[in-house]
Amino acid sequence: MLRCTRKGCGKGFSSTENTDKSCSYHPGAPVFHEGLKSWSCCSDINKPVLDFDEFMKMPGCEVGAHTEVVQQVQAPKSAATDTFTMVESKGGQEVYSTARSGPAPEQTPTPIVTATSGSQPEDEDDLSVTVTPGALCRRKGCGVAFVNDEENRIGDSEGAICTYHPAPPIFREGSKGYLCCKRRVLEFEEFLKIEGCKQGRHVFVPKEFASEELAEQFAECRVDHYQTPNEVYVSVFAKQADKERSKITIAETQVHLDLHLPAQKRFKRTIQLFGPVEPDGSTYKFYGSKVEIVLKKLDTRSWTLLEKTTHDLGNITLTFGVGGRTGTIGGKDTILDEQNRNRAS
Repeated sequence: MLRCTRKGCGKGFSSTENTDKSCSYHPGAPVFHEGLKSWSCCSDINKPVLDFDEFMKMPGCEVGAHTEVVQQVQAPKSAATDTFTMVESKGGQEVYSTARSGPAPEQTPTPIVTATSGSQPEDEDDLSVTVTPGALCRRKGCGVAFVNDEENRIGDSEGAICTYHPAPPIFREGSKGYLCCKRRVLEFEEFLKIEGCKQGRHVFVPKEFASEELAEQFAECRVDHYQTPNEVYVSVFAKQADKERSKITIAETQVHLDLHLPAQKRFKRTIQLFGPVEPDGSTYKFYGSKVEIVLKKLDTRSWTLLEKTTHDLGNITLTFGVGGRTGTIGGKDTILDEQNRNRAS
């Protein structure tokens, strides 16, 4: 079976069944910037992501026929810069010359086979599930296409041995590699060709681990808030919360948070609100680094705290920003509830 070389595809194909709509691929180059990963050809459609596996699963933005010809794409290059170097110092005068400097040359250290510790369980292939011919091994750095069970899943034949990377990739200052071995390259195409440093069995359909090590863990997230005369803005700093699985329920006196986070983590909390709110008029929105909740007050009194408390807080009041635009400091008028009005009189 032939293997497509287009970026974002990599599927096996038959020349007799190859049509102009068989392949979905990326014609552009990969872009890595400050931990974010995307494709230059469709960054406006496929938003940059942090996780490498999610990056590799980004659907192609163009359709065509599969091919074995390696596609040449001009990757964005950093502009060369002029630097000044002193070439002569004579009679108290220094003479400088400009020298053109560019990116550092590529270095490819010799790969080192490294046995990783078994503290983190690895995926196992579920042999009870049927695999479609042409499906790729899911281990990093392998990419073997499935032919049949006898060749790729059963026995110790050469086709059943998987050479892969057990650790995630690392991208730093332009270099690319894997945490489990020492080889580093500059070009993305060379990164995809880095040979695995460990051998094992292929994984076409991974089993779901139910061990305690991978059990869901509860995490803590910071919660901040500020207010205006009519609303309370709550920020829950839950980075990359899964909005499809997460659930937020706003009641008149409570807010229930159940947020699913990456790495099998979860944040659950019920906030007993300091004052009543209007559930239908309140909203929430998921962002990449936080979840923002806007609570609409049922009255215009100032909230001393976000959460209701049984402790006596004394004569504490809050002021609002001028026009409600600059937080909770600098307000001209203080809005008090009945209890605080009695204390102030």
